[in-house]
Amino acid sequence: MPPTKDRTGRDRAPSRPSRPSRPSRPSRPSRPFTLWREVLTAYTAPALTAGTAGVLTGQPDLAVAACTSIAGTSAAVAFLVGTWLRNGGRPRRWTVTAPRGVLTAALVLTAVAAAALLGWSSAQWLPAHTQVPATPWLERLRVDLPVSAALATTIVTLRWRSATTASAA
Repeated sequence: MPPTKDRTGRDRAPSRPSRPSRPSRPSRPSRPFTLWREVLTAYTAPALTAGTAGVLTGQPDLAVAACTSIAGTSAAVAFLVGTWLRNGGRPRRWTVTAPRGVLTAALVLTAVAAAALLGWSSAQWLPAHTQVPATPWLERLRVDLPVSAALATTIVTLRWRSATTASAA
């Protein structure tokens, strides 16, 4: 086989024949936004990951918190944010037209602020005004609630937005 010329006119060593290209797969459309599925995922994902971490590191309080305050907060926030975003099947115009990052940041900041306020007030108010003693699990709420709210809000908002964009296209 004689050498071939490249674009610049220089000799190029013969190469193996190229394989026929495979037809590209059509991109699979994203699943429609289904609220119950998002809430279920928002509960099970942190419960499994934080629960496993608690068991593997020998922290029984983390294993318990994984299934209660962490996963419960994630599921509640996913339900509230998902319901608000859906708005009865008619999304608000600004939630569809705002840049994805701006929408996500606005909702995350709102959810984190509400969860932090709830966690802080629960850790302070419950022992002062009820028979509930000040315990370490109450102090965990100050961290667990805002972190869980941030993760759940981010995931639900991005999933909702991708499903909404895909259905509009």
